[in-house]
Amino acid sequence: MTTTALYDIPGPRARRRHLTYGLVATAAILALVGWVLHLLFDTEQFTYAKWNPFAYEGIQELLLRGLGNTLKAFALAAVLSLALGAVLALGRLSEHRVLRWAATLVVEFFRAMPVLVMIFFIFVALRVHPLPALVAGLTLYNGSVLAEVFRTGVNSVERGQREAAYSLGMRKTQVMTYVLVPQGVRAMLPAIISQLVVALKDTSLGFLITYEEFLHAGKLIASNLDYDLPFIPVVMVISPIYIGMCMLLSWCATWVARKERRSPKTKGLEVAAPDEPGPLLPGGPTKP
Repeated sequence: MTTTALYDIPGPRARRRHLTYGLVATAAILALVGWVLHLLFDTEQFTYAKWNPFAYEGIQELLLRGLGNTLKAFALAAVLSLALGAVLALGRLSEHRVLRWAATLVVEFFRAMPVLVMIFFIFVALRVHPLPALVAGLTLYNGSVLAEVFRTGVNSVERGQREAAYSLGMRKTQVMTYVLVPQGVRAMLPAIISQLVVALKDTSLGFLITYEEFLHAGKLIASNLDYDLPFIPVVMVISPIYIGMCMLLSWCATWVARKERRSPKTKGLEVAAPDEPGPLLPGGPTKP
């Protein structure tokens, strides 16, 4: 029986105990799933009348249009958030005190402000259309969070790297571009992708300002009396799509984090030896 530095390998009794715990937990989960299915069947959530609307071409087009609007808002918010985060991070890393304080004030303010409040303020007070209001609110919040991610990633690079670059006569812009940012990106990527998952989920707030995104389309279907109020079927259709998109981005974050934990490998270059030894000095004898 071998052991590790952190824990002992479980023995026969511990393995039997763990197996018992696993079986009990599995039985409890199956019982919970069975109870939920019983409630769904008991309330007639799987009847033909509630699921028939999804066979209509108009309903399918409504859902696809809502999904397209969701992805459109997410794409705009993601690009603008990355750009705003980079600008604010440069401000926070600036040597000029005024720029640094101004960037810090903006970052801390919008990080503390609820996303929904910003979206409603832009939509109602500034009288902005739903899509720009949603994108602006998501950009201000996620851009402020990403600014801290960028700043932390740059500061995570060893101080000696910065000092060595300055000692070679490089300017600050060159140090950031060629030394700090390329190395900091390795630490930033998982957090950046995780924040983009948050931005994707927050696009669902658009239905509160009548933006015709995916959740808004589902709400229109679920509240239609002609379809016998198929609320639960709509949730069962929309939820897996939202979860699938978020899981895809989360999987990307996990894959990047796992990849970045691996030590980079550097391959050595073989230097070919000369076929015949040359002369030690011009015109002199060759080396034996």
